[in-house]
Amino acid sequence: MPRILTDDLGHQVELPDGPVRRVVSLVPSLTEAIAATRAEALVGATDWCTHPRDLDVPRVRGTKNPDRAAIAALEPELVVVVQEENRELDVRRLREAGVPVWVCVIESVPQALAAMRRLFTEVLAWGAPLWLPQGEQAWGTPDLPPVRASVAVPIWRDPWMAVGSRTFTTDLLARAGLRNVYADHEQRYPHVDLEDLDTAGADLMLLPDEPYEFTTADGPEAFTTPTRLISGRLLTWYGPSLLEAWQELRVVHEDR
Repeated sequence: MPRILTDDLGHQVELPDGPVRRVVSLVPSLTEAIAATRAEALVGATDWCTHPRDLDVPRVRGTKNPDRAAIAALEPELVVVVQEENRELDVRRLREAGVPVWVCVIESVPQALAAMRRLFTEVLAWGAPLWLPQGEQAWGTPDLPPVRASVAVPIWRDPWMAVGSRTFTTDLLARAGLRNVYADHEQRYPHVDLEDLDTAGADLMLLPDEPYEFTTADGPEAFTTPTRLISGRLLTWYGPSLLEAWQELRVVHEDR
C-alpha cells in the first residue's frame, strides 16, 4: 500500500511503501543533499545544480522554467521543491500530470533542519544522513549569539537588491552573530538605492557569487563600506553546505 504524507503546504502526497528510489530535485541545495546521501536515487536535477561537482544526471532546465515533460519522462517517484525557489504553476502542472511533488517551506535555519530531517527520514524513508546531525549540532542551538558585526548582503545590481526579512539567509547570519541591517525590512528581497545600501550601517558588505556573480572586479568598487566576497552557496543552501557555512561565517568579520 502507498504511503500518504502531507507536505509543508498541506498537500497530500502519495509515496511508495518503502524507500523512494527515483527522485528529481528542482533545488540546488536539495540536489546536493540528496546526492551526498543516496546518489543512485537522484535521476534528474536542474541546470543550476552545481554540487557535487561531479554530478552526472539528466538536466531538466532551471528552477523557474523546468522542463515538465522531461521530468515526467524520468518517471520519478518524487519531485522535491521549495516554496521560495519554485513556481506554484510548475508544481500544479506536474501534479496534474500524475507526478508526485513534495514542497518544503524554508525561511529559517530551524525550518531547514526540520525539513531535511523529515525529508530524509519520513518522506524518502532513507534514515538520517551522516551530515544532518552534524549540521543540527552546529546550528541547532535555540538562543542567538551576541551580535559581532552588522552586515548587508546585496544579491543583484542595476537595480540593486539585498536580502531582507523572513529569509533563511538573515536567520543564518543571526545565528553566526552577524546582524543583517535589513533584517526588519518589510520586504524579503527589497530593491535599495546604492547610496542607501552603502550607508545603512553595515560594518561589512557580503558579496555572494549567486544569484548575481559579484567578483573582485565587479562589486567592491561600488562601496565605501568594507566588502568581502563569499560563496552564495554558504549563505543560501541547506544541506551539507551548512557545515562549511558554520566554519566560514564564524570568522567572516575577524578576517576582513
